[in-house]
Amino acid sequence: MNVLNDAEIHELKEKLYQLGIEHRDLDDIVERLYEAAYVDQLQISRIKRRKLQIKDSMTRIESQLIPDLNA
Repeated sequence: MNVLNDAEIHELKEKLYQLGIEHRDLDDIVERLYEAAYVDQLQISRIKRRKLQIKDSMTRIESQLIPDLNA
């Protein structure tokens, strides 16, 4: 069981916030790439893969912030 202190909780929430911004920014980039005359599928694929990594990180952080129900 790992109990987080206030500083750790604040740090995780800040990281979650920053990841959310990056995830939304990547959404905007993908949208603009699809609107371009030439669509670079490889670049879009890489961005989507990064978005999935960010989403996984966000999910892990969110699970750390949920109190342990067995405690």
